[in-house]
Order: sequence, then structure tokens, then C-alpha cells
Amino acid sequence: MNAHTSTLPGRARVRRAANGSVVEAAARWGFVARGVIYLLVGALALHIAFGGTGRQADRGGALTRLSEQPFGSVLLWALGAGLAGMALWRLSEALFGAAGADGHKPHKRLLSAGRCVFYGFVAYSVLAFAAGESGSGGGSSDRQSQDVTARALELPGGRWIVGLAGAGIVVAGAWVAVRAALRTYRKHLKQGGMSRRTRRLIDVTGVAGGVARGVLFAAVGVFVVLAALTYEPDRAKGFDDTLRSFAGTPAGPWLLALVAAGLVLFGVFSFAMARRRRV
Repeated sequence: MNAHTSTLPGRARVRRAANGSVVEAAARWGFVARGVIYLLVGALALHIAFGGTGRQADRGGALTRLSEQPFGSVLLWALGAGLAGMALWRLSEALFGAAGADGHKPHKRLLSAGRCVFYGFVAYSVLAFAAGESGSGGGSSDRQSQDVTARALELPGGRWIVGLAGAGIVVAGAWVAVRAALRTYRKHLKQGGMSRRTRRLIDVTGVAGGVARGVLFAAVGVFVVLAALTYEPDRAKGFDDTLRSFAGTPAGPWLLALVAAGLVLFGVFSFAMARRRRV
């Protein structure tokens, strides 16, 4: 250890350790795991758009499909571990700050903390499914959404709670879509040595995929708001029913196909970020 390192404040040394190779590897594996899920959900939704039925187009359907592959159990455990790695990385950002000039700002840390909780929950559900727990990550997102909504509506001020939660999801979806359209992900990329073709691939998948993801989240939020307004928890929908509802619009199955293709592209974008994202 050189003299400069030995004089570093304790907090700085902890930060350096937290942002070391272990957390970086965890983050990159997390992007891969996220990409696999969106790729599978998008593929299942495309199947529905072109006349397929049966398989649910959500995380549960994706996990079930993955479990049916050779070495499916190993793949599920690897996927859960990757998502846990994503949660670990976001926890590191919440505690020590993210990469970039504004990574230490309180709102950035708070956002990272929220993402840590989200990915921690998703990782738990995937690992529980891999361990064979019934009703875990492989369950229907529609049923889960309706159950949570029904319990929330029974609380004092339940309609307000559900309505505000739905509105928050709508705003979050719009925020995701707008940020993707503005290509804000570019500031997080390692630009050195990136070819023009790679930049084009990242822009196509990042914009189209991010907008589709945002639209899906916003639509889920709209159904939650409707459940609050009508006091009918069954009006709430998860990913599967929300995606299927796109086929019931005047655009028909083509809108569903468009959103589904966007989710596939977001999966590809996640793979690109696994390699090119500054962590």
C-alpha cells in the first residue's frame, strides 16, 4: 500500500472497495439477467400477437419457459444471482454514490435505493421459483396485482392509496419513456473504442426498447388507477393482461406486436449495457 492510499479517509477506502471488481461484475451480470427476462417476455408477447395463446407474457411465463430448457434449474439460479447482483450494485450506489459528476446527490442515492429494493424483490422471487416454492416468481402477475390491489383497497383511505400508487406508476412509465427518447443513457456509456455500428445498435435498442418499456409500465398504472376509481380490484392488471389489452385497441394485434418487439429490443439493449455501461 502506498503513502497516498494509506492516507485516504476510511470512508473513501470503503467506497473504493465497494466500487471494485466484485460489485462491477455483479452489476454487469445483473444487466444480462434483466436482458434475458425482457427478451423472453417480449418473445412470449409476440407469440400472443400472432395468434398464440396459453403462455403468460410476464416474468412468471418467462421463468416457466426458462425452466423447461436443458439445465433449466441452473439457468434459473444464475438468473436470480444476476438480479441479486443488480440489487447489490444499486445498494452500493445508494450508500457511496453512483458514477458520474452528480452521482453523490441525494435524489440520485434515493433513486438507487428504490431500484435496490425493486431488484431485490425480483431476485427473491426468481430464486424462490428456482427453489421450487409455489406461488413465487412463477405466479401470474395479473393475479398478484389484483391481490395486492384488493388488500390495499381494504385499508383506511385505500382508494386514495391505490389511486396515488397507480398515478405514480404512470408517471414512472412516462419518465422511463421520455428518458429513453432523449437518450440520457448515453452519459453512462464507456465511449472509448466504441464503433459507429455499436453506437447505432445501442441507440436503436435503447430508444425503441426504453419507450416500449415505459409505455407498458404507464399502461399498468392506468389500470391500477381505474381499479381505484371503480373500487374493483379485478380492474388492475399485470404485464400479461396489460399486453393483451393492447390487442383490443383499434390498432389490434399490431400495437401488441410493436410493444412486444420493443421489449425484445430492450433485452438486447440490456446486453449491450452489460458491456458498455460505466459502473
